[in-house]
Amino acid sequence: MTTQRRSRAREIALQALYQLDLNPDVAPDDLNRFVSGRLHGGPLVPFALGLVRGVQKRRDELDAHIDARAEHWRVARMAATDRGILRLAAHEILHTDTPPAAAADEAIELAKRYGGEGSGNFVAGILGRIIADRAGA
Repeated sequence: MTTQRRSRAREIALQALYQLDLNPDVAPDDLNRFVSGRLHGGPLVPFALGLVRGVQKRRDELDAHIDARAEHWRVARMAATDRGILRLAAHEILHTDTPPAAAADEAIELAKRYGGEGSGNFVAGILGRIIADRAGA
């Protein structure tokens, strides 16, 4: 799977996480159809759904990691887009074989594209702390 294609899968995973954040009662079949439709089926669907399900499964743990590294911010008060990007990236950094720097770079690009003016720097700062903590563990 090329990097560009995985980037697209992360983008769709973020969109799904955004939907779930605003409407937690989205049916699993609806979520599957959304991701599959946006990715036109194929090998990216399991990757994107794996990211979404991983974030859903570990949401409380991920939020705790983010809260602990977000100075003067709580996950609940963050913009929904930034919150989704951080959860997605933290999941990849902490629970997948994606190189942490690659996961962070992808998240920063998503933040620049979908977030507010300062989202890229905000996301970079928090993920940098998560990566540093992980490296020291």
